[in-house]
Amino acid sequence: MTRRNALPRLGAALAAALALAGPARADEPGLTPTSIRIGMFGPLSGASMAYGFDVMNAARMYYDKVNKEGGVHGRRIEIVQEDDRCNANDVVAAVKKLVEQDGVFLLNGGSCSAPVVAAKDYVVRSGVPWVMLNASGDGALYPPQANIYGAFSISQRAMGGSVVEFATKELKAKKIAYLNHDDAYGAWNLEGARFQAKDNGVALIPESVNPAITDVTAPVLKLRASGADALVIATYARPAQLILKKAQELGFNKPIVIAVNAIANLKQLAENVGSKEAFRNVYIEEVLAAKPGSETLAWIYDLYRASYPDLAAKPDHPQVYMPYGIPSAMTVVRALQAAGPNPTRAKVIEALDRTDIDTGVMAGPIVLTKTEHAGQKASIYFKFDGEGLTAVPGRFASRWTYQDQ
Repeated sequence: MTRRNALPRLGAALAAALALAGPARADEPGLTPTSIRIGMFGPLSGASMAYGFDVMNAARMYYDKVNKEGGVHGRRIEIVQEDDRCNANDVVAAVKKLVEQDGVFLLNGGSCSAPVVAAKDYVVRSGVPWVMLNASGDGALYPPQANIYGAFSISQRAMGGSVVEFATKELKAKKIAYLNHDDAYGAWNLEGARFQAKDNGVALIPESVNPAITDVTAPVLKLRASGADALVIATYARPAQLILKKAQELGFNKPIVIAVNAIANLKQLAENVGSKEAFRNVYIEEVLAAKPGSETLAWIYDLYRASYPDLAAKPDHPQVYMPYGIPSAMTVVRALQAAGPNPTRAKVIEALDRTDIDTGVMAGPIVLTKTEHAGQKASIYFKFDGEGLTAVPGRFASRWTYQDQ
């Protein structure tokens, strides 16, 4: 071997030896000196698009606002976006693509509670921090997972607890009829409702129905005969409309509380029920800090109009859930700031576990700890007469925790 050929080989060998001996650590995925890559996913198409399209827009416009103000420790936030259509298989495919192909630093996505659960095991194995958008996500949050956070609107268990708290404290109900779905989604909110009823010393009379039910006569008759002081409707919008209409037809004259699950569009609700008489004693749950479009939340709608002028000009935008995208994005930014100028996924997770912020957007503060990864647990309520909303003073929060199960 000549000296000329030996030197390059010697250099390569030395480099390899140093690489093995040194404190080798791969760079954090999705992180450069000038950018932080965040993976976002939700329904951008399909029947469930209203749950996520404008929610994702809201999160993106908040990140754009942060970028215009200098980013996070000098790094711009870069969004990579996927459509999950609120379908479990598509959620998993979107998450895997964002993590494995796009190499994101963290995930900020998920608008539909049941489908997001399908991604839990993969996310836990990958170690990537996942901050859900607006999904309740109880099935992925309980038992708590080290790197998964959600319920920035409200968890299903907290929703169930809040409506029972309201019916007990505001409506003075001693016996509460509770109509929910006979699926995992319904089981989650029923668990919270049962705990709150027991804690408040009141009786809960649950009745579970299929989400695709078309004739609600039997369950409404059963609950009317129970002698309940109030009825809680904790279903999706379509069954809720049928239940409200049937309750009026069958002469149920007690207060009715409609949980936030059931409200996609109040105007549409009133039109589909078709009778102003049905709204004589109806209350609406809201998880925002104030009435949508009110002065308290005006900055969000102003920012939406400035960010998406073409969309804002359309009569169906912004969609009702739009503001829900702000709290999760705000939480991500706070955690990135707290992680410092040299962030790692571990530092971000540590920061998320110390979250306690009043976003000014949701009814209650976003509080996350090592043992509680569901962010928001309070609601406000309005009396709804089929046309206008009248605020009921106060906030009504669930007291359920994972330790109570």
